[in-house]
Amino acid sequence: MTATLPEGRYPVSTTRRAVGGRTKNILLVVVLLVGLAVAYLGYLRFSVQDVEGKALSFDLVDDSTISIGFSVTRADPSDDVVCIVRARSRDGSESGRREVLVPGSSAQEVEVTSVVRTSKPPAMGDVYGCSTNVPDYLRAG
Repeated sequence: MTATLPEGRYPVSTTRRAVGGRTKNILLVVVLLVGLAVAYLGYLRFSVQDVEGKALSFDLVDDSTISIGFSVTRADPSDDVVCIVRARSRDGSESGRREVLVPGSSAQEVEVTSVVRTSKPPAMGDVYGCSTNVPDYLRAG
């Protein structure tokens, strides 16, 4: 037994509209472009850096001074680098900060020690970050 559908109740044509397919394609292209932009920004943010600083040690000199030892690794050893070292107090707040110029050398990795004055008694010292964008006021002098 075959079922026959009443005429006029169901559409005769089952082809899709061209507008719906076109909208889907445009939306797909937009989503792909946004995905590529996010991937590119992520690559810029998290890719291998030209310079890296690591805290090696710290020594509490007195209630307002800390000595911080750190290493700097550069892709190009001849580049001048600026590193920001900071001191933190027991409550975790930053109590002192200093920009340190690390001049270019023949070694790819160098160790540097810097003294930071603090506004509270220091508890630890670390490297906030390093960059090859050295400000002019650090170069002059």
